[in-house]
Amino acid sequence: MKKILIANWKMNPVSEKEAIKLARAEDFRNAVIVPPFPFLGTIKKVLKNASLGAQNVFYEERGAYTGEISPVMLKKLGVKYIIIGHSERRALGESDIMIARKVNAAISAGCVAVLCVGEPLSVRKKGSAEVKKYIGRQLRIFKNSKSKDLIIAYEPIWAIGTGKNANPEDAAYVARYIRSIVRVPVVYGGSTNSKNAEYFLIKKEIAGLLVGGASLNGKEFRKMMEIAKRV
Repeated sequence: MKKILIANWKMNPVSEKEAIKLARAEDFRNAVIVPPFPFLGTIKKVLKNASLGAQNVFYEERGAYTGEISPVMLKKLGVKYIIIGHSERRALGESDIMIARKVNAAISAGCVAVLCVGEPLSVRKKGSAEVKKYIGRQLRIFKNSKSKDLIIAYEPIWAIGTGKNANPEDAAYVARYIRSIVRVPVVYGGSTNSKNAEYFLIKKEIAGLLVGGASLNGKEFRKMMEIAKRV
């Protein structure tokens, strides 16, 4: 499997014009472009090589759920990947049960679910055994899953948007542990950029990167893609 880079733009950029420009700059094979919901249809028309992703989803196909979007709607828009359980969503109150329902709904609709797991700094400070326990609880519902439509993103919460990142050896260690529970590809997310990407991508346990801030810079993302191609 070639290394994959998932560009999570989060709530950026603010205009469709900027989104189109950024998408064109990041339209590479083995890349997944994940723009805000309002730009999904437009970005789908722009992409020639990259896949389209969504930042969230609801667990029902249709119904009286104001403000939600169903996996069937996303599939019809051309979305292939859906990020689920990102730490920023969990901080808003999403539970493991809700996240599991979303994962199952996304896969049932024919999309690839990118399930995010990771520990806060308070757990990391207690050592690797506690990190494994914490992540193990997040994955318990998916134990022994082999779905070809599931990717796990290991994103230590303390490394997201902070400029800090996990030691590549530690990230690979956690990725091995995750794969002992759920036998699917594992990508790493947490303040990655062109300067540190190679240290993570050379690890055989790490199938790619979930890229946040660096994905808002087309030139930076291109450098990361070049690294992903050669490792």
